[in-house]
Amino acid sequence: MSTEALADHRILILPTLVANQIAAGEVVERPASVVKETVENAIDAGATRITVEIEQGGIELIRVTADGGGILPDDLPLALAPHATSKIRTAEDLEHVETLGFRGEALASISSVARLSIRSRHTSEPAASVIEAAGEDVSAVRPEAGSVGTVLTVRNLFFNTPARRKFLRTPTTEQGRCAEIVEDLAMAHPAIGFTFITDGRTMIDLPPGQTLRRRVIDVLGKELEPELLEAHADSFDDARGIALWGLVGTPAIARANRNKQRVFVRGRSVRDKTIQHALSEAYRGLIEPSRHPTAVLVLDMAATAVDVNVHPAKSEVRFRDSSLVHSVVLRAVREALRRADLTPSVFSIRPQLGGLGRTGVSGGANGGSNGLPGSSASSGGYDSGSAFAQPSPRAFADFVQRWTPRPAANEGFSSRGSTPSVESIREAIRGTDAPNTATTPDGTTPIGDGDSGHAASGDTPVIPQPTPAERVLQVHKSYLVTEDEQGVVIIDQHALHERVMFEYLCARVLGDGREAESESHAPTPLESQRLLMPEVVEVPRSIASGGLDQLAPILSRLGIEASVLGPTTLGVIAFPTFLFDRNVEAQEFLKEFFDKAEQLGLSDSAKNAGEEALREVLDMMACKAAVKAGDRLTPTELIELVKLRGAVERSSNCPHGRPTSIRLTIRDLEKLFGRS
Repeated sequence: MSTEALADHRILILPTLVANQIAAGEVVERPASVVKETVENAIDAGATRITVEIEQGGIELIRVTADGGGILPDDLPLALAPHATSKIRTAEDLEHVETLGFRGEALASISSVARLSIRSRHTSEPAASVIEAAGEDVSAVRPEAGSVGTVLTVRNLFFNTPARRKFLRTPTTEQGRCAEIVEDLAMAHPAIGFTFITDGRTMIDLPPGQTLRRRVIDVLGKELEPELLEAHADSFDDARGIALWGLVGTPAIARANRNKQRVFVRGRSVRDKTIQHALSEAYRGLIEPSRHPTAVLVLDMAATAVDVNVHPAKSEVRFRDSSLVHSVVLRAVREALRRADLTPSVFSIRPQLGGLGRTGVSGGANGGSNGLPGSSASSGGYDSGSAFAQPSPRAFADFVQRWTPRPAANEGFSSRGSTPSVESIREAIRGTDAPNTATTPDGTTPIGDGDSGHAASGDTPVIPQPTPAERVLQVHKSYLVTEDEQGVVIIDQHALHERVMFEYLCARVLGDGREAESESHAPTPLESQRLLMPEVVEVPRSIASGGLDQLAPILSRLGIEASVLGPTTLGVIAFPTFLFDRNVEAQEFLKEFFDKAEQLGLSDSAKNAGEEALREVLDMMACKAAVKAGDRLTPTELIELVKLRGAVERSSNCPHGRPTSIRLTIRDLEKLFGRS
C-alpha cells in the first residue's frame, strides 16, 4: 500500500457536526422522534400545558410550546451542546433516573439535521431569550419578548442530509406517527394538558388535571369504554415490587396488530417483549392466535428496579426482575378477564367478522363496576350474568364421567374408565373458591353457597333440577338457543364442548399447570383402552431420529401405549378411551400429533415440561373428542352442557379463541323490531 493510501487510514477525531449527525441517526429517525424528545424535555421542565404544531407531517415544521420553568440565557448555548444535561451529574445517577430525558443528546442531534430555534424565558428572568442553530451555524443569544416557558421550533428536517429525507414516508403517515407520540405521552401524564395541531387543524385537545382512566378513554375513544376492563395489582414497596393499573379490552375488540397496546413504565412509553408475552398468555384461548388484545398498562416501580439506558431512542427498558413483571401483568389481566362477562352481543361481534354493526358489548340495566353487564369487581367467575345455576366441582366431575355426547346419545360413561378427582379439576371451574349466594331463575340456591363450593362433610350435593326457564333448543343439530336475564344466547355446541373437554384434559394431564399441592392436584395419565390388534403408525424421520424417546413420557400421559416396530414405525397397543369412543383413529390422531410435535418442538422441550406446546396437543384432542355439528343431543345433555358455561374457565371462547356463544340482548331485539 502506498504512503498516500496509508495516510488516508490514520485515526482522526470526527468533526463535531459529523459526530452529531451520526448520533442523530440513532435519536432522530423521523419527525415523530423530534416530537418525542422535545415534549419529554417539556414534561421534565414541569410544564402543565403543552402544544405541538406540525406542518407536512412534521417534515417542514414542528413547534412545541410549553409553560415549564424555562432556560436561563447563559444555558441556551449549552442546551445545544452534545452530552450537556441538567438531569444527571454522576454515573451513579443512572441507577435511579427520575426524568424522561437524561443523556443531553436530543437538541444537539436535532440541530445538526434541521433548522432549530429556541425561545425561552426562565421564571427568574424579566424577558425571554432566543438562540438559533442550523448544522454547524449557531447564533448568539439575543433577547426577545415572551412569556415564561419555552417555544422550540424545528424547520426543514434533514435539509442537509437529503439521503435520509428520502426515506421518510408520506406526510400523512408521518403525521399519524407524531399523533401516536403525543397520545402516548398524554396518557402517561394525565395531569398535563396536551394540544396537537396539524396543518392548522386541532386533532387532539386534552385538558390538564384529568384522572388516568378519563385520559386513557379520551385517547382511545369513548365508544370503546364499555369494552374496557380495569386491571390492577399492587405489590409495590420502596425497594422491590410493582404497582400496576390498566384498561384491557374484551376479546371483541382484539386487533390484527399491536397498535392499540400501550405500555408505560414510570411515565415512559416502552415496548417490552416480557409484557407482550404476559398479555398474550392472559388472552390465550380467548382470542385467535393471529389477533392481539387492546390494552393500556401503567406500571410503577422503584427507579433502581428498571434500567432505562438500554436503547438509543429510550423506547425499551430492562427490568431487574423480569419474571416478577411477567407474573404481575399476567395475574392482573387474567383477573380482570375473570371478573367480566365476555359473551359478545350479536352487534359487537359483527366487526370482527367483516360485517356492519356497533362495536361493544351491549349494556344492560345492571351494569357492573367495569361498565359491562352483569359483572362486578368482586365477581369470581365467568359469565356472571348467566341465568343458570353454577354446578359444583362434583357436578362437573359427574358430567365428565357419564357423558361424552355422540349421535347415539344417552350412553353412560361409567364403563369407560375413571375420571379425574374433584380436586384435580377444581381450579378449572371458576367461582368455587368464593361464597356463592346467587339464585337460579326458579329461586333456588345453587350448590356452594356459604361453603366455598364444597359440599358439607357427609352431604351429597344436589344439582338443581331444570326449570322451564332453563330449556334449551337445538337448532340444525349444531346450535343451542337459550335465554338469560339479558336476552337470547346462541351457543355453538362444538365450540362450547371443546372448551369443556380442554379444561378437563388440562386439569388431568397438566394438573392445571401448577405444581401439585396434593395427590389430587397431581397430573395423572388418561385412561386408555387396549386395541385388539396394534395399529401401525409411521413416524417422521425427524422425530424417529432423536425425538421419540423424549416424546414417550408425553404419549404415556395422554394414555397412548406404543412400542417401536422399526426405524420409523410404531405399534400402538392402547389408545385414550374417550377418543376411541368418539371413533377417532389412532393412525390419524398420531399423524397429527407428530406433525404438531415437529412444529412446536415438543421433543426438545418435553424434559422441561413443554407445557405451552402440550396445551396445543390437548386442544387437538379436545377438538376431536367434542360433539360435532350434526350431533343430536338429548334434552338432559343440552341442559347440562349449557350449565357448564358458568362454571368452566373461559367458557366464552373455545381454545382457539373463537366465541362459543353470542348474545342478542333485549335492547338489540327492541332495535331490530323497531320498538326502541
